[in-house]
Amino acid sequence: RALLAVSLNLMALLFSTTAFITTHWCEGTQRVPKPSCGKEKKTNCLNYGGNETANETNQNVVHYSWETGDDRFLFRYFHTGIWYSCEENINAAGEKCRSFIDLAPASEKGPRSLLGFGRMSLTALWSTSLLPEFSHCSTGGAGRWCGVLWLSVVSEVLYIMLLVVGFSLMCLELFHSSSVIDGLKLNAFAAVFTVLSGLLGMVAHMMYTQVFQVTVSLGPEDWRPHSWDYGWSFCLAWGSFTCCMAASVTTLNSYTKTVIEFR
Repeated sequence: RALLAVSLNLMALLFSTTAFITTHWCEGTQRVPKPSCGKEKKTNCLNYGGNETANETNQNVVHYSWETGDDRFLFRYFHTGIWYSCEENINAAGEKCRSFIDLAPASEKGPRSLLGFGRMSLTALWSTSLLPEFSHCSTGGAGRWCGVLWLSVVSEVLYIMLLVVGFSLMCLELFHSSSVIDGLKLNAFAAVFTVLSGLLGMVAHMMYTQVFQVTVSLGPEDWRPHSWDYGWSFCLAWGSFTCCMAASVTTLNSYTKTVIEFR
């Protein structure tokens, strides 16, 4: 059971770290206007009255008309993580990314505090010194959106750190325990740290989900998704939480069984 708990904790650590640094928590499509046709852009574009005979055989070229409706738009793929949001580049190959903090809703960039108390937010105090990516929050006054996102990131970091502590204690108990009493102590502390990390992870995932849903409704016009769903990074994050809680239950079960046998 000790080996099973170590394996589950290691899986949780790997899953959470991968989810934290990747940008596929949410993904979908954005409805954007088609670019104008040019020398380098001849497909999926709008022709505003150029050489029609040269393009009439190309079905991907749309001749501009006010009656074309949805023909003037295309759907580009995007994926978003905690740190960055990347979108398909419709004018060239590849993707273009921007910091997720730049997607803060305009209504949340005013001088509102983290919890609605006072003029200065905790985010403004800590963002520049601890998390340079969040300096955008303090430039115009940190809003509740930035505050919740900041708390989500901090919770994710603490979640990973506590997983590391729990994994280290489990390894010590498994390989370097000299007596039953020492093993029980290490087992108990490992279980406590693992449970705490699981609770922090759950809170962090839920807070980021809330932040993203607010961004979908109130974010910049040029970013708002037409349709979206959760991606594989989101699945890894909750898979990590599941493995973490399974490891904590296994550790507690092992602790209880050892105590009963020792008595």
